[in-house]
Amino acid sequence: MTMPTESPSQAATAPSDDASRRWLRRLRATGAERDAAVTELHDLLLRAARFEIGRRASSLTHLRGSDHDDLAQQSADDALVALLGKLDDFRGESRFTTWAYKFALLEAAVKLRTRPWHLREIPLEAEGWERLRDTRTSLAGQTEVAELIDAVRDGIAEVLTPHQRSVLVALTLNDVPIDVLAERH
Repeated sequence: MTMPTESPSQAATAPSDDASRRWLRRLRATGAERDAAVTELHDLLLRAARFEIGRRASSLTHLRGSDHDDLAQQSADDALVALLGKLDDFRGESRFTTWAYKFALLEAAVKLRTRPWHLREIPLEAEGWERLRDTRTSLAGQTEVAELIDAVRDGIAEVLTPHQRSVLVALTLNDVPIDVLAERH
């Protein structure tokens, strides 16, 4: 008796555990079954987001205690939307809940990284050129570095468009996170 074999692509997409298969079945269902699965998944993502925010919050001076739950809720909401949009990408190489946790942890990390810029203006002018100079080198070395920086600044001014210049300066000299910049431009 020969056993039916799965193609490599089918084998890679089938979850190996019953719980993962149950999650997928419920999330692909309709009506009350899907609604219950989505609510349960959101609760799981919210717990993961709260954990990540709590873990990182002690090192963040800009985050008030009242912000924790709001950021966790936003993270869980965004993670749920992203996860449901990528449900067919789940390959079953880990448990579904492990895969889902990654969405919440990523969203929480992004929210925490971008939060300090929430109400701040994004500096697009080149305020950070002086930070590039190294005053520990010899006078000749300082002169060489100054000339190099001036050449780079001139090249940026002459070759890049105004938009390219503002993006480059914001990212490299003013330490604006790229996702904050992308959101605002």
